[in-house]
Formats: sequence, structure tokens, C-alpha cells
Amino acid sequence: MTLSGVLLPWLIGAAALLMVVGFIWGLVFAPPDYQQGDTVRIMFVHVPAAWLSLLCYSLIATASVISLIWRHALADVAAKSAAPLGAAFTFLALVTGMLWGQPMWGTFWVWDARLTSFLVLFFIYIGYMALWETIDDPQKAGRAAAILGVVGFINVPIVKFSVDWWNTLHQPASISRLDGPAIHWTILTPLLIMAVAYTVFFFALLFIRMRTEIMKRRVRSLQLAQAAG
Repeated sequence: MTLSGVLLPWLIGAAALLMVVGFIWGLVFAPPDYQQGDTVRIMFVHVPAAWLSLLCYSLIATASVISLIWRHALADVAAKSAAPLGAAFTFLALVTGMLWGQPMWGTFWVWDARLTSFLVLFFIYIGYMALWETIDDPQKAGRAAAILGVVGFINVPIVKFSVDWWNTLHQPASISRLDGPAIHWTILTPLLIMAVAYTVFFFALLFIRMRTEIMKRRVRSLQLAQAAG
């Protein structure tokens, strides 16, 4: 609680500053793509959201492993707090991807490997959150959710490598390539700024949600102690 209280103002300030710089650079100063025109600017919202959706579930899976092995209560708090944020990023990526896909592919949706696996990721997030709400006991709920968190991680590499394993309409990786990024620096730079902004913003929201969850558990413990007394 002390550490998050110190870091939160800095994280919120940094996220706001990076968001402003990234948006202005991407929407005003970045040149249009030679094929996609100004439609490519959706990338500055879509791509970081997609990255964060995978990062967030990776954090949930890691926290779930820690919870199952070491039974650390803070791991459950972190995983539970991260799930709604990951679902929000996934939903944002799906919506912006549909808006980007319509002028490029002529349709808002196709059932190819990347889009389908990403939709499955969104449903896993929903199921994970529903499991937490279904079980009243936080310890039992945390253990059940941790198992789902670990099992559901199998979808993350499927999302990541779907464009390599199957023929899809979705373009392959343009940044994490052995021969270097395929995006010009005038577009790549604001994209990376937005990615960092999303990441900092995510951790700021995560700390806020974790602090709230810790306080809820403290209140619950006091209520149970009063009831027992």
C-alpha cells in the first residue's frame, strides 16, 4: 500500500503526458500510409490495446502460478484486479480492429485465426471474472480462478503466432522481426510511445484496483471478526 501510494501520482502523470504526446504525434504529425492512407492512424489505438491484452493475461497467468504454488494472497489480488483491465483492452482491440478491417478488407469481421483466437481471449477474461464473482469465499475463488488463469494462458501463444501458423487476413508481425521493424520511424516512434503510455496507464489502474481490493478484504475480515465476537 505504501509503495503503490508513492508510485501512483508518478504513473498517472507519466501516462497522461505520454498519451498526449503519442496522440498528437500519431494523429497530426505522422504521415499517412502509402496504401492505407489516414486509416492507418487507428493503429495507434488498436496495436497498443492488443499488446496490453496479451501482457495483462500473461500477468494473470504468472500471478496464478504464484498463487497455486506459494499461496500468496497478493498474487490473487493482482490477478483479480488485472482481469477487468485486460478485458477492457481486449474489447478495445476488437472494436478498433473491426473499424480498421472494414475499409481494408471490406468487412468488419472474418473468422480467421487471429480474430477468432482474440475473441476467445475476451471470453476467457469474462469467464475468469465470472468465476471470481460466483464463489463467495476469496480463498476458494482465488484457487479456482488461478487454475483457469493457468489453463487459459494456452490461448496467448495461439493469438501471438496465429498469423505465422495459419493463412489469415491479418498482417504478420511488423515490429518484432529478426530483420528489424517493417514500419518507418515516423510511424513507429509514436506507436511505441503509445505502447509505453498504455503500459504505464495499465499499471496505474492496476495499483488502484489492488488497493481497493485489499481494503475490501480488510473490511470483510473485520466484519467476520465482529460477527464471530
